[in-house]
Amino acid sequence: MIAAGKATTRKEVHMGELRERMQQALVVRGMSPRTQEAYLAAVTGLAKHYRQRPDMLSAQQVEDYLRYLLEQRHLAPNSVRVAVFGLRFFYTVTLKRAAFALPLPKGGKKLPEVLSREEVARLLASTATVRERALLMTTYGGGLRVSEVVRLRVGDIDAERGVLRVEQGKGRKDRYTLLGTRLLAELRHYWHVYRPTPPWVFPQRSKPVPMDPTTAQKMYYAAKRRAGITKAGGIHALRHAFATHLVEAGTDLATLQQLLGHDSITTTMRYVHVARTRVAAHGSPLDSLALDDKPAA
Repeated sequence: MIAAGKATTRKEVHMGELRERMQQALVVRGMSPRTQEAYLAAVTGLAKHYRQRPDMLSAQQVEDYLRYLLEQRHLAPNSVRVAVFGLRFFYTVTLKRAAFALPLPKGGKKLPEVLSREEVARLLASTATVRERALLMTTYGGGLRVSEVVRLRVGDIDAERGVLRVEQGKGRKDRYTLLGTRLLAELRHYWHVYRPTPPWVFPQRSKPVPMDPTTAQKMYYAAKRRAGITKAGGIHALRHAFATHLVEAGTDLATLQQLLGHDSITTTMRYVHVARTRVAAHGSPLDSLALDDKPAA
């Protein structure tokens, strides 16, 4: 039944059908919820840009839209790459059309801004509640992605072995990562204070479902602001810090790769480039030069 005062147009119905077909195709192929969301958003953005059904657009229009994202919206190349993958999926899988070439911008090799140990300590000290502190400590202490920390289950905490089990992380893989005595004590304190609804360690306040990742991001940004930290990045910065600090402490790359759940050791090696002990181990070559006294002003 259509609500009074607002009729549903044929265009809206058709768009709803296309979205449903695409989402079903994504689910059948085992795409993660975040990938589904990103791919669907890419098609929605295209339709809104032209104010036209995406199945009525030409290949040239799609290519022009991608160029618009890069040149006028100034989106990062990696963001546009995700849009390309989403649009490819829509046209070749959902609509079953012959593949057409779409420009794929090269992703930049930008190193993350890494929080120092002192900054992480200051951040955790700036949390407003036991819940915020426990969530951010777990993210850093286990090197977790935000999608992993919010879906952590009580049964994933293995106190005897001192590990956290990450079930179906990125790439649909299970793995184990670090727990540690300090994090275990913090989680026990948090559990005693909040008594969260099982099986989730960090459920939503009003529903027995995992916390929304956006809520976790907001917690991080609020604590970062209170701590006076100006380095860029969201809650994923804690995962970067976890990896970098382990490299600085001498953890070998093969072990770090397993803890982070990386498919390739090449991905893990990026943390060697930002580790302070590696970068500054020998000092600047300028320091070893025999220079004369400073010139007179």
